[in-house]
Amino acid sequence: MNWSLTEATAWIWRYLQTLQVTDFLDIAIMAFVFYKILTLVQSTKAASLLKGLLTFLAMLLVSSALHLNGINFILSGMVDMGVLALIILFQPELRRLLEQMGSRSFVAFLTHTEDGGTIEKTIAQTVIACTDMSQSRTGALIVFEREMLMDDLVRSGTVLDAAVSSELLKNIFFVKAPMHDGAVIVRNGRVLGAGCMLPLSKNVNLSRDLGMRHRAGIGMSENSDAVVVIVSEETGSISVAIGGMLKRHLKPETLENLLRNELLPQDVSEKEKKPGLLGLLHIKKNGGVDDGQ
Repeated sequence: MNWSLTEATAWIWRYLQTLQVTDFLDIAIMAFVFYKILTLVQSTKAASLLKGLLTFLAMLLVSSALHLNGINFILSGMVDMGVLALIILFQPELRRLLEQMGSRSFVAFLTHTEDGGTIEKTIAQTVIACTDMSQSRTGALIVFEREMLMDDLVRSGTVLDAAVSSELLKNIFFVKAPMHDGAVIVRNGRVLGAGCMLPLSKNVNLSRDLGMRHRAGIGMSENSDAVVVIVSEETGSISVAIGGMLKRHLKPETLENLLRNELLPQDVSEKEKKPGLLGLLHIKKNGGVDDGQ
């Protein structure tokens, strides 16, 4: 049936008049969920899988519209197993989505508050420790927990409950210390555990010069919303992994700014940014740190 532009416009107008408030709410919720799914899969292998899925659906629609019966029959048959295939292909991403949804209750979300002062002190002490460990080429792996809780990973190491300080971090990662090989997990400015085991990244495209410490840090960021700070034992360079992406060769002030942007509440992170103790520390100790972004 061939429709004129006027008829099509009239049909669309009549359809819009039948919509109710609940219909618009339904559309808004679906759009939000779809947006969160796109945000979840970006910068991961799921992004390419999603593009393949959209291409498949486009081919199915085109074959149906052009009456390509053979192609349409084959593609329609593949749809029958599509749901199971998607669950298998997207299993890591689906698990991550469910973990994020259950990371904290709705009431906790409404009442959630962060002590900006404590987190600022934690960031300052972390930058000082990483600067010193970079100069001495002491390997370190520090995980800053955000909304997704990591109690299972904490139990894989030694459970602690101590305020973050530069001396504590340097003592934990001292080469002869019993917990130096694992990761430190930090929650709300306190060290929850040390010597913790992290999942390795499954990204086959990582550079071959990245060691196990970097692969564990990237893997942790792929499977959670954590911010992971890594100090290389071989080169002393400082890196940060977020969302499966690794930012390498960071200077102390760059590390500080990145941690402030990621860990502090927005209203706190946008306050005065004049250089303080860390800026003076960088001027004094910059010689031992790799050039960064």
